[in-house]
Amino acid sequence: MAWDAPPAPPQHPPLKQLFLAGALFVATLIFTLAAGAQFAAAYSLDQALSVDEFVRSLKLIFVNPLALRHGLPFALTLLAILLAHELGHWFACRHHHIRSSYPLFIPFPSLIGTLGAFILIRSPIRKRRALFDVGASGPIVGFCFALPALAWGVLHAKDVPGLAAKSDLVFGAPAALQLFASILRPGVPVGDLLLHPIGRAAWAGLFATALNLLPAGQLDGGHILRSVSERWHRWLTLALPFAIAPLGYFLHWPTWYLWAGLLLLFRFFRPAPLLSDAQSLDGARLATAVVSLLIFLLCFMPAPIREP
Repeated sequence: MAWDAPPAPPQHPPLKQLFLAGALFVATLIFTLAAGAQFAAAYSLDQALSVDEFVRSLKLIFVNPLALRHGLPFALTLLAILLAHELGHWFACRHHHIRSSYPLFIPFPSLIGTLGAFILIRSPIRKRRALFDVGASGPIVGFCFALPALAWGVLHAKDVPGLAAKSDLVFGAPAALQLFASILRPGVPVGDLLLHPIGRAAWAGLFATALNLLPAGQLDGGHILRSVSERWHRWLTLALPFAIAPLGYFLHWPTWYLWAGLLLLFRFFRPAPLLSDAQSLDGARLATAVVSLLIFLLCFMPAPIREP
């Protein structure tokens, strides 16, 4: 994701920011290794996820760090997808001479070990085509990196009948996963496929892509929509929180309440800078906007994680 920030005087990010980015990356690597070790253990036990294994893997950070090596396939795959996403934004910023930070990861002891990554945009984007390029580049590049990992994860997935009943939590199946499963593992219900940890990392990458492509505020999807139509951007930024909040109630996934609240905050406390040009998007960019919408539909999950 790419967030706008007030203009900063340095032309290039200072060296201390590079150290900060490196420290955050290392911390995120540690937490994603713990998450990956949990997924590796659950995979060997024919479970999608075990809360006990997750807690045990977090303890390994302090008790036996070498045991976290089993989490490398998941951790390296997920970090590669997230880094590709942010570098897509970063290079688009450089192309349009927009000042931005280095990619910054967010370490967090969650089921996937991170809350994602972002770059800070340090100069206002006032050109419509530049705004589109910065918004669309990250999700598209990250999605392209996630697809091979997803295919590999599906090909090496286990067929575990009644998988949901054997797991503490069940992961949703985005349309991209359902499509790959129907092609690569025909005849096997997608609900019975236990993804290899590399495939689970791809699943996490698709999940992050879907959230970033929500068409509101200063999310990537918001940047894309705003470059297409400022009017639709204003309306959807206001309406989307009220549209997704009921998902938390009806689908029993309360994280949608958090996202609804965040989108409201971005709407009222982070106004986007005004676009200074009336130049419309060209045909290639409009086609890319349609591709971005398709990627969102392939990645979105109404209930990403639920109880069996």
